[in-house]
Amino acid sequence: MFFQKKSISASHNTSNQNLIAQLTKISGSRNVITDPSKMGLYCNGFRYGSGKAIAIVTPEHILDQWNVVKACIESNIIIIMQAANTGLTGGSTPDGNDYDRDIVIINTMKMKKIYVINNGEQVICLPGATLNELEQKLRPYHRDPHSVIGSSCIGASVLGGISNNSGGALVQRGPAYTEMALYAQCNKEGKLELVNHLGVELGNTPEEILGRLDHGNFDHELIKQSDKCCSDHHYRDHVCEVDAPTPARYNADPNHLYEASGCAGKLSIFAVRLDTFPQEKETRVFYIGTNDPNDLTNIRYNMLSKKIVPISGEYIHQDAYNIAAIYGKDTFIFINCLGTAHIPQLFSLKNKFDFITNKIPFFPKHFSDKAMQFFSKLFPQHLPERMNEYAKKYEHHLLLKVGKEEIEPVRSHLKSYFKEKTSGSFFECNAEEGRKAFLHRFAVAGAAVRYRNVHTDTVENILAIDVALRRNDKEWVEHLPEEIEEPILHKLYYGHFFCHVFHQDYIIQKGYDVFALEEKMLRILDQRGAEYPAEHNVGHLYPAKDPLKNFYKDLDPCNAFNPGIGKTSKLKNWKE
Repeated sequence: MFFQKKSISASHNTSNQNLIAQLTKISGSRNVITDPSKMGLYCNGFRYGSGKAIAIVTPEHILDQWNVVKACIESNIIIIMQAANTGLTGGSTPDGNDYDRDIVIINTMKMKKIYVINNGEQVICLPGATLNELEQKLRPYHRDPHSVIGSSCIGASVLGGISNNSGGALVQRGPAYTEMALYAQCNKEGKLELVNHLGVELGNTPEEILGRLDHGNFDHELIKQSDKCCSDHHYRDHVCEVDAPTPARYNADPNHLYEASGCAGKLSIFAVRLDTFPQEKETRVFYIGTNDPNDLTNIRYNMLSKKIVPISGEYIHQDAYNIAAIYGKDTFIFINCLGTAHIPQLFSLKNKFDFITNKIPFFPKHFSDKAMQFFSKLFPQHLPERMNEYAKKYEHHLLLKVGKEEIEPVRSHLKSYFKEKTSGSFFECNAEEGRKAFLHRFAVAGAAVRYRNVHTDTVENILAIDVALRRNDKEWVEHLPEEIEEPILHKLYYGHFFCHVFHQDYIIQKGYDVFALEEKMLRILDQRGAEYPAEHNVGHLYPAKDPLKNFYKDLDPCNAFNPGIGKTSKLKNWKE
């Protein structure tokens, strides 16, 4: 029996070595990592999740990606497709080491090409294209991608947004969505198939299709016009249904699960076709503060019921504002001084620095965060005076950015609404105040992480929940029972108010079980009829509900891609 186990193990190792040699031949030695000491950036999630892989492959061409996936499928190897690895729920890394097969991670960030088509009204993005790069690419056309400032600043990929039905701060656009994509799928027989639903004539074989797309060798006149959607064309009307007893958007909404859209890595995607959006030529930002949450409820209800849809409607609670003013200061200053173009590189360098210094025993943990926090104190006050006055005076803050047609209706409505109100007020931002207001809102999103990393002696961890409330839910302010309140040091509430999507970051005291606390909070959200997660997908933190689980099974019947996602089976063929 001993010799039999040894023989199986030797055979297994030989098989893996043969596969790695094959992957190296396909992608080149510089694009295959097998040294465990160099895998951490790929095997560890941005905020959650880690596990082992036998190799990391970073192909430079989408045909190489196809051949790598094919080799892994034929060798009975699990494939985890990974882009920027900026997710918050561990959905693009292994989760532990209890899989029944070995894992290869395919990181797609070297394949960055973007093709602008249809006079700039649409784009075709390859797997490594980032939101920030797409934003730069569209500037000469005076158009924007689905999402701007937010995930784009830390280098998130376009395909990552599609794979997770990610939302965003832009009220009129809804979740990231397309019905036109080029992808590989493992069928019921365990064979890899290439599916071209991109609407572009590229040939018949994988070599033809992927080779021509990779080199831009296709006739733009042969791009098909299609009745398939490359964005959510109905969301603007959908979000205005303020009396509907369901959320406006959330990751697992069955209406947005379509092939690549919402696939969460259960396919190997080579390209997606997406709509772009005309830039607003004139905008205005209104800053609202109040101590009565009903004021914000009424403003949202009145505007949306009259089909007055802002470009963006962002909420910040007073506590989140104040913590971000301290622990998001350097992020604010970086972007304010350098713009968004350099932030992904800075974020990547910080990750690499942390990965190296965490291995050095005498270096304090989270050294880069502590250093940046120290130096941020040397800079003068960075937030506009009127905003800081409101932060002292009002508990609830709402930022409304509106286009030219909505400026006067919104101005008139706010003047009329607050004419006899003592609970709140508003002011109309100048250009600098408006830009800095939304930049501060972005800085809130990382403030809890910075606080945790600076105060490791008193903080156990962050409990982060993104939740979609019902569109008709007027009781949006959370009230927690005392047993849940007790372990919480700080609560940061912020979010996309007009979509009724909220981010809730709880900084938990040392010594408390964060996961047990989360279970209690999720039960409360279930009772409220909320959906979660709203934007960051289930990853390995949340259980996938039956419609989402069935969608995953239909896409990947052999469970070859990203098994275990949504707390589903990690075993081949979905065995329990």
